[in-house]
Parts: sequence; structure tokens; C-alpha cells
Amino acid sequence: MPDHIQTADDFYERVLQRIQSLMIVIGMAGLVTGWTFFGWRIAAGFTLGAAIAFLNFYWLKKVVAGIADLTLQSGTPASGRAVVQRFLFRYFLMAVVAFVILTVSRKSLYGLFAGLFLPVTAMLCEAVYEAYAVLVRRI
Repeated sequence: MPDHIQTADDFYERVLQRIQSLMIVIGMAGLVTGWTFFGWRIAAGFTLGAAIAFLNFYWLKKVVAGIADLTLQSGTPASGRAVVQRFLFRYFLMAVVAFVILTVSRKSLYGLFAGLFLPVTAMLCEAVYEAYAVLVRRI
């Protein structure tokens, strides 16, 4: 098979890597757009929200991979109190940050909420790219 032809397995193995790259690109574009059109407060809130979303996505990916590895090694489904506590801690941390930002600047809170949608936007872009790849490139 020629080097430039990509197999479906290779294509789908890199989905998470592409989503993370898209999150960085969209986050930078959102920062520039927010600063240019809405001011530094909204841009700062967006940047903080995007950073939290990226970190949350990264942590969630690591937790899922760890649980999958543990399940494969033990042969039984893995679960535990520590996993639930870390899951809840992430959302508690986001709530605290949102509260602090709300007390400082309401405009920054709008930017924070927009930044928290960063993974959704990146996944939507990935879905469009995958549809393109299947329809046009025949992967």
C-alpha cells in the first residue's frame, strides 16, 4: 500500500490527538477574537474557561484509559470511590472558578462559559472532518 494512503485504523487511532490539537487552535482563535471584538475581560474569561475545559478533557481521557487498563488486567469492571471523587472534584473546581469570576466581573463569566464549550466545538469539527474523509477520501 502506498505511503500516502491511510487505513481506517490509523485514521481513527488519532482521533483524540486531532481533537486536542483542534482545541488548542480553536482556543487561540477564540482568545484573539474575544480580545479583538469583546475586550480583555471576556478574552481572559474565555482563556480560563478554555484552559479548564482542556485540562478536564485531558484528565477525563487519562481516567478512562486507566479504568480500561485496570479492567483489562483484572478481568472485572473497575470502579471505585476515588474515581467518583476525582470526577466530582473537577466540577467543584469549575464551580468555584465560576463563582470567583462572577464576583469579579460578569463579562468574564460569559467568556468562561464560552471557553467551557471548547471540547464540544473541537468534537464537532472532528465529526465534520470524519464525514468529509469518509465521503470524499473513502477512508
